[in-house]
Amino acid sequence: MSDLIAVTGATGTLGTLVIDQLLARVPAERVVAIARDPAKAAALAEKSVQVRIADHDDREAVDAALVGIDIALLISGNEFGKRMIQHENVIRAASQAGVSRLVYTSAPHADTSPTFIVTEHKATEQLIRESGLTYTMLRMNSYHENYVPYLTSAPTTGVLIGSVHDGRVASADHLDYAEAAAVVLSTEGHDNVAYELAGDTAWSYPDLAAAIAQVSGKHVIYQDMSSAEHAEALRSTGLDEETISFLVQLDADVSAGVSADATGDLGRLIGRPTVPLVDGLHAIAARSSR
Repeated sequence: MSDLIAVTGATGTLGTLVIDQLLARVPAERVVAIARDPAKAAALAEKSVQVRIADHDDREAVDAALVGIDIALLISGNEFGKRMIQHENVIRAASQAGVSRLVYTSAPHADTSPTFIVTEHKATEQLIRESGLTYTMLRMNSYHENYVPYLTSAPTTGVLIGSVHDGRVASADHLDYAEAAAVVLSTEGHDNVAYELAGDTAWSYPDLAAAIAQVSGKHVIYQDMSSAEHAEALRSTGLDEETISFLVQLDADVSAGVSADATGDLGRLIGRPTVPLVDGLHAIAARSSR
């Protein structure tokens, strides 16, 4: 049998798209979907890929899931404060199983970025390097999908609030990132490389407001605030203090430029322009209305 390619987190949004993109490039018998929920994984089995069940908290199960795997994609977990243990379990298991290359979905400039949200990505990258595994880091910028909540809230009030000032975001569509991951998993020439993946254009929050207005057909403007004003505005909506602190810090990071780097790596990997913000939001709105 040809070399096996495994995708962890295979039932999540990104994982499912990566599986689909891989199936357009390699035979189904080469693709292994690793998931923790058998019920959610049933749809993947219908695509003729091999499904292996493993919770990343369970090192023994992860060990078994990676037996015979040549290339593995570790999609970063979303349980803050817990995912480092999960990541380490996958990395150690990959090393023990003799995986020839581990691909990891990281964050922009994870090795140098000062932003708090990158801390666990930086530590994971360090673990991968220390393991001796051949690696590929896919440092993914923001997703267009992250801004979907604004498609509902901003047209209602006519105002998109934030404290990003002149900050810009080079976001891309989930499909762009999934296609890049599939390319890296199914082709050679990506050993010990860190790709800075981002959309072709870094947009501003007034641009985001204009995109939301275009998609919704409603007048929307961006209202910039100080961090304190932003926190108070969020507080008035009933949000808890932890969430408020998180959102305000995210905007401060955007203001500092952590998401503004439109490197071109993503477009080069997928061989086409990335999906523009307004087109991505249009597509998301269309899917949600079905």
